[in-house]
Amino acid sequence: MKKRKNNNKCSLFPSQPGATRQRRDRARAADGNSVSAVLQSARSQKLQLIRKKLAAMLTSFIEGLLCCLTSKSANTVVPVETSELADGYEFVEVKPGRVLRVRHIIPDRPIEEEPSHGASVSCKRKITVYRNGQLFIENLGERASAELRSCQNGQTEPNSTVEVELAESRNSSPPVSLPESRSESVTAGNNGTPETGAAGEAPAAPHPGQSQQPRMRRRKPKRTVVIDCERKISACKGTHSDVVLFFIHGVGGSLDIWRSQLDFFSRLGYEVIAPDLAGHGASSAPQIAAAYTFYALAEDMRIIFKRYAKKRNILIGHSYGVSFCTFLAHEFPDQIQKMVMINGGGPTALEPSLCSIFNLPTCVLHCLSPLLAWSFLKAGFARQGAREKQLLKENNAFNVSSFVLRAMMSGQYWPEGDEVYHAELTVPTLLVHGMHDKFVPVEEDQRMAEILLMAFLKVLEDGSHMVMMECPETINTLLHEFLLWEPATPAPLKKESKTRPETAKAQTDNNKAAAEPATVRPATARQT
Repeated sequence: MKKRKNNNKCSLFPSQPGATRQRRDRARAADGNSVSAVLQSARSQKLQLIRKKLAAMLTSFIEGLLCCLTSKSANTVVPVETSELADGYEFVEVKPGRVLRVRHIIPDRPIEEEPSHGASVSCKRKITVYRNGQLFIENLGERASAELRSCQNGQTEPNSTVEVELAESRNSSPPVSLPESRSESVTAGNNGTPETGAAGEAPAAPHPGQSQQPRMRRRKPKRTVVIDCERKISACKGTHSDVVLFFIHGVGGSLDIWRSQLDFFSRLGYEVIAPDLAGHGASSAPQIAAAYTFYALAEDMRIIFKRYAKKRNILIGHSYGVSFCTFLAHEFPDQIQKMVMINGGGPTALEPSLCSIFNLPTCVLHCLSPLLAWSFLKAGFARQGAREKQLLKENNAFNVSSFVLRAMMSGQYWPEGDEVYHAELTVPTLLVHGMHDKFVPVEEDQRMAEILLMAFLKVLEDGSHMVMMECPETINTLLHEFLLWEPATPAPLKKESKTRPETAKAQTDNNKAAAEPATVRPATARQT
């Protein structure tokens, strides 16, 4: 029986040359269809997102228009809705009807150490303010370095120049004459006659052969402040039960922007306090603009500080919160151990700007709220990606009503917080500045470092205004190192005090021996 030929043995490799091409073309078409489907879905998602944004802008515009027509606020000024309260959150009523949310974490310390004695630093300085606005600071402490610094107050007029002299108390030279404006080249005394030199004597007549030089005029200072105190500075560890850290946010923020810092330091054993300012976070938001002035908010922080403060307290402020830290350091100098300023600006008195977008009506600001949120993202972060947007959403930053935002910006009036006010502080201060910050120039923080008595400036190249959210690990390391810092104690003075009495006794014995030569010589003769 004959076997049949298997005609299908080459079915896997067909003889038609166009079959392979057809399968390849079909596969390519299928791949192209899948890629186009993915691109089309991405485009549709992007269009949906754009439609949502346009709908939100249109809704805010309509609400603002209705606000203008009905003369009512477009926003319901209430605290932001939060989830269920977790451990560590408290509500403190600072005034009747004025409630602030505070996060208070008391860690479990298995081991408590006794705080170190630290070192005492002599804080002696003389601050002189002249009538033309110039400031002259002379550090008189033994540990102050001799250095003359001249800088400007952000202006170009000669009257705005400020000279700061840091001189030793032992080899201090008389103050140099400060540059004066052309209009004040000759100053007159109280009786209208030109004043004499620094010693109160008339200058001698010049010799015929010498060229006549302009006479030095002594200007009468407008105000003089003398500081003379001893400050004890010691390391603050998490195992010390008398240490408390206070975190204060700025305009548009909340206590959630300190989330990384609160978790980090609470794990190290520190007791941390972080309040929400009025109208921010979950705190109550009054419907009157007077509730958001600097003095009203500073009084709230004073009550919070007095409630939770202990023996050694550290203040950490960001942006507008730095002003409240300065206020507390001035009010409680003995209780503030150290202070940290993050993008706080220069030592200038607060005054609201007349030409600001925040002076617009509340309804108009509500219409512009999407634009304001976008501009805050561009100016507050070095990078504007999905991570930064998520940080803003998670940390509840810039999530305040237009009424609160307008009242906060127009209520920044604090004329007392000038350069002299900051120069009177003796608290060791760490200044942190983000290089890409578009709200606060680096020159302002440099100016603050020059005015303060003990200040350390650190500039971060990868950070912006919200640097504690952008670089949390770097900020945590800087703060922890500053908390553990303490000045070295000088020791050579004690050795000199011990050797002086012995030297004095030796000198008296030698004098007595020289005064009685007769009594010594017979004894020597008998021995021979």
